[in-house]
Amino acid sequence: MTASSGSGAAAVQPKAKYHHGDLREALIAAAYQLANETGAENFSLADACRLAGVSTAAPYRHFKDREEILAEVTARGFDAMSANAVRAVEKKGEGTLEGIIAMGQAYVAFAVEQEGVFRLMFGQNPSLGEVEQVIETGTKCLGYLIEQITTYCQAKGLERDANEIAARMWTFVHGASSLLIDGKYDRITPGLNVNEMIARAIPLLLGRAA
Repeated sequence: MTASSGSGAAAVQPKAKYHHGDLREALIAAAYQLANETGAENFSLADACRLAGVSTAAPYRHFKDREEILAEVTARGFDAMSANAVRAVEKKGEGTLEGIIAMGQAYVAFAVEQEGVFRLMFGQNPSLGEVEQVIETGTKCLGYLIEQITTYCQAKGLERDANEIAARMWTFVHGASSLLIDGKYDRITPGLNVNEMIARAIPLLLGRAA
């Protein structure tokens, strides 16, 4: 892929180096790492504690249960995706076609590189979608796309519904991401270049939106 998002989680330090205030971050970082490595459904709080180098009682100083830690992981995922989008646009230009294409490609890159967190962000645990911080970070992530589309349309003198275009674009790149990480393209179109497909599709989505 053309965009790189990194692990998105802070490095986990040995227990001896923790201060009290670091425990919460260490546990979130460990859970984020495990979600990507094993899938969010395949690790326990005890696994996160072992990776973080803390006692199994440690999470309950900061979190009510495993669900609260996963909500933090999900919100951090949206933050990481947003940061990737901003970096992609900075390289190509605010409100430009190239920048919007790069955002779509960065979305797919995130899904590939952080598959476990990506799946968690989009419905693996539906109850997380009702958590306020998840709603806020997810809305901010989509809002940046709407902002870039709005700027593009204004610069081109186009009267378009930026929200509708964003919804269509998100549907396209999310579907492409899901099909890619599920290996569906390999069965039907081996060797498909998803980045090129996005580069061809986004101008059409921008130009033909009602």
